[in-house]
Amino acid sequence: MSVLRSNTPPQPAHGAAANTPVYAPIGGAPWLRAAKRAADIAMAGSFFVFFGWAYALIWLGVLMTSGGPAIYMQPRYGKDGKVFRFLKFRSMVADADAVLARHLRENPGARREWDMYQKLEHDPRITRFGAFLRKYSIDEFPQFWNVLLGDMSMVGPRPCMFAQKELYGDYWDHYCAVRPGITGLWQISGRNEVSYRRRAAMDAEYVSTLSLTRDLVILLKTVAVVAGARGSR
Repeated sequence: MSVLRSNTPPQPAHGAAANTPVYAPIGGAPWLRAAKRAADIAMAGSFFVFFGWAYALIWLGVLMTSGGPAIYMQPRYGKDGKVFRFLKFRSMVADADAVLARHLRENPGARREWDMYQKLEHDPRITRFGAFLRKYSIDEFPQFWNVLLGDMSMVGPRPCMFAQKELYGDYWDHYCAVRPGITGLWQISGRNEVSYRRRAAMDAEYVSTLSLTRDLVILLKTVAVVAGARGSR
């Protein structure tokens, strides 16, 4: 993907990304994109070779504790703004959207927390087994399929929900320049303790300084963050 350039100075972003630095959208050189994709396939494929048994056990655990389906699918924005089916082990009750809407309507404090982080510390939608899966990011395992299918990468911005697009402000082109990732700067920098405004700026900074070495560093730091369950909700 070529670098997008403009002779017009960047304007301040509105909404979530305001008052944060603006970076030039960079998707990486062709060789870098090819190498990143090859690494994605190797790592995601290795996961199923060595940990396919764990994947099957978790699937059964979800079915036994909260019924089916075990996999939750949601449309999300991917590279170039294309929509794909984002996969997770189901960690919420069946009527999660209605439960969230009612909770936010009845709890102004939760409404403010949701507007800031797009997450809740005490989320009424999450099941007991789901809380365990989310604490250690085990619910993300199905996204290795997304990586193999080419919808996602091992490292990149987290997949954006439809309602979150406007929160990226001027950084939307940065988000669309690469495949969204299973992990990224947000995961190793506080995760749900970081506001969405700051998360968008992190994504822009990552895309603007894309490198395989940095991806490796992020992956190694992710292991430590997940093991300690830091910033998880």
